[in-house]
This record gives sequence, C-alpha cells and structure tokens, in this order.
Amino acid sequence: MFKRLVLGAALTAAATLTLASAGPAWAARASAGTPAPGTVANKLFHAWLAADRTAAAKAATPAAVKTIFTYAYRAPDRFDGCSGNVCRFVHTSVRVPGGLDGIAMVVTGSKVSKVYLSRHITAPSTVAKHLFAAWKRGDEYGALEVATSTTVRKLFKVTYDPRGATHFFQGCSKESQGYSCAYSYEGGAMLMHVRGSRTTGYEVRSISYLAD
Repeated sequence: MFKRLVLGAALTAAATLTLASAGPAWAARASAGTPAPGTVANKLFHAWLAADRTAAAKAATPAAVKTIFTYAYRAPDRFDGCSGNVCRFVHTSVRVPGGLDGIAMVVTGSKVSKVYLSRHITAPSTVAKHLFAAWKRGDEYGALEVATSTTVRKLFKVTYDPRGATHFFQGCSKESQGYSCAYSYEGGAMLMHVRGSRTTGYEVRSISYLAD
C-alpha cells in the first residue's frame, strides 16, 4: 500500500540527493549581484531538507516557506534544472499525482517567491476545482500539481475567456475506473476524468468534451 512520506523521510534523502550541476538552465547568468535561480532554489531546497525554517526564510518569501513545508511526500531526488526563473526538483523512484512530479520554485531576484507542489488530495471534486481554477488564471504549473502533463497541454490549448461561456460545476460521478467531474456551459460540457484513491491521492488523468 502506498504510504505517504512526510518531511522526516526527506532528511534521510539529503545524503543521496543527486543534483544536476550543469546544463543551460543551471548555467544561466543572472544580473550582476543577483544569484542564478538554481542557486536560490537549491538554498531553499536544502533548508527544507534540514527542516531549518530560519535558513529557508533567507532564501524565500514567507508564503513560499509555508508552502514547501507542507509537502506530503518524501523529498524529490533530482534537481531538474531551471527554465527561465522556474526551477524544478523531481522524483525518480516515487510515483506522485500530477505532472509536476515534485516541486517547482519560481525565483524572483534573490528569493523564491512561489512554490508549486505535487498535491495529495483525497477528494475528486477538490482536484477538479483545483485544475479549473489554475486554467482560469492561466497557471500551467498550478494545473500540473493535480493533472497529468498530457491533460494540461490539452486543456491549455484553449485560453479561458472570462467574457465567454460561464462554466458551472456539476459535481463528480463514478465511472468505470474512477470519477468523472463535469463543468457544464452553454452548448456543452467539459469532463475531467479523475483517477487514484484516497491513499495515493487523486489526479485528473484526462479530459473530454460533450456538445449539446
């Protein structure tokens, strides 16, 4: 049975953490006097591994510190580099919900300003609402917290239009392999197909559309 591993297990991972120390993203140069995003992100990551909130506060905003200390799984074991100012730490041996596959940090200047996490969510409706809210605000990393990469790519092919059709959440119903959570709108509906369990956490694994 899948077992949630909390921060205590992360401390043991520190000794075996393998970090990619090279690559275009890691080598990206910041402006004079400002550390590279990867340097900042790793400071927060290692402060978290050490359960050192004081050190974490030096590397991140209060909101980012609060978020990373809620991570429900054991520590990711690979630094996956940075894309612009977003740096990621991913799992190579643990399956977690969503396409984020670990932790992403947004670096602003010399601090991590926002942290995204793979989420352990135990209600299908909560997962669906989280994904919809991320799509509504155009936040792909937020969507990846609870949905597969393929699902996010498909959903974000269309930009949410606040002046367009209003979406109404219709709840979730059982289907053969999980749940279908529906958002209806004039002319059709969007179905989010949620998979997982209360133990492993739920994720949106695919979406489909219905037309009237």
